[in-house]
Amino acid sequence: MKRIVLFLLTNLAVMLVLGLVLSVLFAFFGISSRSIGGILVIAAVFGFGGSFISLFMSKWIAKKSTGAYVIEQARTDTEQWLVSTVAEQAQQRGIKMPEVAIYDSPEINAFATGPSKNNSLVAVSSGLLHNMTKDEAQAVLAHEVSHVANGDMVTLTLIQGVVNTFVIFLAKILAGIVDNFLNGDEEEGGGWTYFVFDMVFQILFGILASVIVAYFSRKREFAADKGAAEMVGANKMRSALERLKHNHESRLEGSMMAFGIASGRSISEMFASHPPLDARINALK
Repeated sequence: MKRIVLFLLTNLAVMLVLGLVLSVLFAFFGISSRSIGGILVIAAVFGFGGSFISLFMSKWIAKKSTGAYVIEQARTDTEQWLVSTVAEQAQQRGIKMPEVAIYDSPEINAFATGPSKNNSLVAVSSGLLHNMTKDEAQAVLAHEVSHVANGDMVTLTLIQGVVNTFVIFLAKILAGIVDNFLNGDEEEGGGWTYFVFDMVFQILFGILASVIVAYFSRKREFAADKGAAEMVGANKMRSALERLKHNHESRLEGSMMAFGIASGRSISEMFASHPPLDARINALK
């Protein structure tokens, strides 16, 4: 319930902010929301705006939704090891020290998030600490630090923003064509058919767009595995991936799942944010 409420409140806030931005743009430039230019502005504002607001709020959302405890001062040997390991890896990759956190979950997982390379969060689950060796955990941390160093959060946000813009723009253009064909110009502001077909086209194009985003996400996972292997050794990274074969299903959601070491279920490999574990293991050989 906490995650649902947080999701609804966050998206409501985003919609209100973007709606205000659109109102200002339309009033200032005198653009009609039904013109090609107006539709493009709407598509760009909601396509990129939502993605970038989510990116800038990603650390806060991650902490709130997972209940992650940020290690400000290590209280145990395990916490001290986590902080020192991430610090060493961050220095090795030339980035500022990420915040390090632990969240309570039986799954073996970890994720990285944050708006930039030098403002990030690396979090590990309690299940990872209980079920992985230090060598395996070190490899997982290196994988997440590689995500940060590669700028994957910003890259995926840009890709998501581009595809979102195309989805919204094409859906509204096609919905307008269908609406004009069925109703003519009787309802200048857009009839109910416009809104129905706009929604239908956004769903259809959104499915296609998710395939594109998932493809880049899988490529990014291979790159993070390679980066981890270069930092700690391929054997440690392969061992960590082998351990994930016996994992609980991931409880992470959204961008946190995309940047987690382990992924959730997917109806098809085309929609999966992560490649199959065997493919990732073989790529390291």
